[in-house]
Amino acid sequence: MKTVLTLSLLLSIIVLSCKSEKVQPDLLSNGISENLAIYRKNQVDGVIYRLDFKIPLQQEDSIPAKLELNLNINTLDQPLYLDFKEKKENLISVSVNGKNIPIDYREQHLIIDQKHLKIGENILKIDFIAGELSLNRNPDFLYTLLVPDRASTVFPCFDQPNIKAEYILHITAPKDWNVMAGAPEEKTIEKDDFTEHQFGKTDKMSTYLFSFVAGKFEEAISEKEDLTMHMLYRETDPEKIEYSVDTIFDLHQQSVDFLEDYTGHPFPFQKLDFAAIPVFQYGGMEHVGAIQYRESSLFLDHTATESQKLSRGKLIAHETSHMWFGDLVTMQWFNDVWMKEVFANFMADKIANPAFPDINHDLLFVLNHYPSAYGEDRTRGTNPIRQDLENLKDAGSLYGAIIYNKAPIMMRQLELAVGKEKFRESIREYIKTYAYDNADWNNLIEILDGKTALDMKKWSAIWVNQSGRPVFSDDVKYDKDTISSFEILQQAEDGSDKIWPQTFKIGLIYPNSTRIFTVNLTDRKTQINEIEGLPKPQNIIYNYDGLGYGVFPLAENTVMQIPQIKDEVARAYSYINSYEKTLNGEIDVLAEFKLLEEGLKSEKNEFILNLISSELQSIFWHFLTPEQRDDHQKELETLVYNALKNNLKPNIKKTLFNVFSNVAYSEEGREKLYKIWKKDTKIADLRLNEDDFTAMAQDLAVYKHPKRAEILEQTEDFISNPDKKKRFQFLLPALSEDENERDAFFNSFKEEKNREKESWVTAAANLINHPLRQQSAIKHIQLSQDLVEEIQRTGDIFFPKAWLNSTIGNYSGKEAYDILQNFLTSHPDFSPILKKKLLQATDDLYRVQSIRIDKK
Repeated sequence: MKTVLTLSLLLSIIVLSCKSEKVQPDLLSNGISENLAIYRKNQVDGVIYRLDFKIPLQQEDSIPAKLELNLNINTLDQPLYLDFKEKKENLISVSVNGKNIPIDYREQHLIIDQKHLKIGENILKIDFIAGELSLNRNPDFLYTLLVPDRASTVFPCFDQPNIKAEYILHITAPKDWNVMAGAPEEKTIEKDDFTEHQFGKTDKMSTYLFSFVAGKFEEAISEKEDLTMHMLYRETDPEKIEYSVDTIFDLHQQSVDFLEDYTGHPFPFQKLDFAAIPVFQYGGMEHVGAIQYRESSLFLDHTATESQKLSRGKLIAHETSHMWFGDLVTMQWFNDVWMKEVFANFMADKIANPAFPDINHDLLFVLNHYPSAYGEDRTRGTNPIRQDLENLKDAGSLYGAIIYNKAPIMMRQLELAVGKEKFRESIREYIKTYAYDNADWNNLIEILDGKTALDMKKWSAIWVNQSGRPVFSDDVKYDKDTISSFEILQQAEDGSDKIWPQTFKIGLIYPNSTRIFTVNLTDRKTQINEIEGLPKPQNIIYNYDGLGYGVFPLAENTVMQIPQIKDEVARAYSYINSYEKTLNGEIDVLAEFKLLEEGLKSEKNEFILNLISSELQSIFWHFLTPEQRDDHQKELETLVYNALKNNLKPNIKKTLFNVFSNVAYSEEGREKLYKIWKKDTKIADLRLNEDDFTAMAQDLAVYKHPKRAEILEQTEDFISNPDKKKRFQFLLPALSEDENERDAFFNSFKEEKNREKESWVTAAANLINHPLRQQSAIKHIQLSQDLVEEIQRTGDIFFPKAWLNSTIGNYSGKEAYDILQNFLTSHPDFSPILKKKLLQATDDLYRVQSIRIDKK
């Protein structure tokens, strides 16, 4: 009996030992699987990160760091997995509860065995070398950008959105550097050539919202209201600084005031500070206590158009909205990343109304969202608003125009269906219930369900969980000159049986009046009885109010009537609808080109003119054949240049000039552009700044102006901002007249270090792959496709799509189409996620082939 018990005890010890060392295969993998995230959410809480980074004087030197991790452990049936996407050699030492332990690093995870841990409070101390993938180091500044799963590329952590934590940060940096972080700075200590910056404890936040900025920045402070704000910036232009700083602070304060009132919740964090960064990858990023912006988006001068001012206002409103939507209430998992973005955009639209009272905001909603949403939703690579996500390493692929632009359209339809007051009540309840916590779309649906008779789950199943858009047709019958029957039919563009419930208006145009009717669609066919018996109209304008979503009926013989539509929203949406039908092959490309030329001549609304100029350039460069482009280039160039001589508003002239600059590649046109660049020709009320002259120089180089070398040399000399000068110097090989130099420059992007400044890289790729250079550049398409998987691994979330847009996305010829098809055929295992991005970027390439085949 004694022998049996001893053997039994021994077997138990062996089993327990094996259990402690066992790692579930579905938990341990590259990235952060959803299974691991679910397990860890239950395993740990009470997380506090104490981080210490020592930034050296030289950029090439590594950054030593320390982490003290305090946490509470609830279960020990599995090891503790910390995410660290760096080399094992970057981990120097690990101690747990006061004892040093061996480093167990596998599959991008630091694994702490159960035997070193205890139920309850634990303290881990880790010495390491900070990972640099997301540190964005420059010679005299750096900044972290950690969305969606990049915190673990810098330090060991639980890199998932629903393990919120507090952070206590110490940064040692060169003494002439400023430092900004998520909590107020409490103390500084001078140490020789360095200063130690000690920050207080942050509010609870997800790892992707933790951030710091350090470097040679100027600082501005606003103490106008109860909320003191600090801004770091590197802009050197005195006019831009004087023209912008107070406005930037005011726009943040206006956003805070609106959001506190709308949500019923006060500003949720200790501070609202921000940094303007010259090479920032995005427009902005909503880090708690340290928002980051692209500097050029914030700092404007007297040449700024209303469109640029509004864009700045909406950007600031967007990032400030994230303090409530995303930072205060955060999604459980990144499949709901769209929720924070849709609310930020939705609120930004509302905030802009009082901030810009003279602007038609219904018009702006249409222009800001529909073209971009359609630009992805019409493609073979479209996706639902809410997407599946098995591993956080793929979260970056979820971002795009569907969540930024289609989702706000969906949300406006939802607000319309529920009612504005009930919708606002629901949002307030959502914020109150989940403040400083996590929530998902279903949590909001449950709240909305209790406030409306609408079947929210059924409604959401189509709008949120399905991709694509409806195509509408009509069946209008007449009895002589009277409408006897008016029926609207809906069909999913992808051929499925989906039906989008929605509301929009149609306008019946008569010689001296317009009759407007509201249409509520819930079925495949809808009879509009109130229209029956009315006289036959001259024209029928669908989606008159810009609320509907889809492709609407538009007779080709009424296309040229669009510039005469008086209502701005109806006119703008009709331009959008006409463009979509042209891409679908229903309107002749040249007919659309003529319409847009007429629009350029007659349009007086700056925002609609921006839409027209964008569509016109897309048609000109992508959809006209090379022969058609040659036939119509001089006509377009002359039209726009002559328009610049007219008595027009400065904002209108700026838009027209941008069109001219982008198409003036004829010998006569480039000479006119050169004289403007040289300031020999001055156009009344055309306001140009240093950035505009830099852009002209780049165009002149691409257009092979005889003096292009001299132009580029002089441009480099007159750029006053050192950061902008570095960008221009980076682009010079892409502007070279030597094809071999351009080829070598493009091939250099094989090396990760040469792709660090992502916005510079895409600008260079656009120059190399410009339509006028494609005969020599088409050989790069294969490499651009081969690199995209590596770019996804090493770049930020928008880089893969931007890379594809700036390379193969510039092409429209049959040879490029064949290269694309060969790539897809020869890469059957190509990432499905990246394939969608590729199909989105090449939608024009597909459509051009279809349109030209149909014409034959």
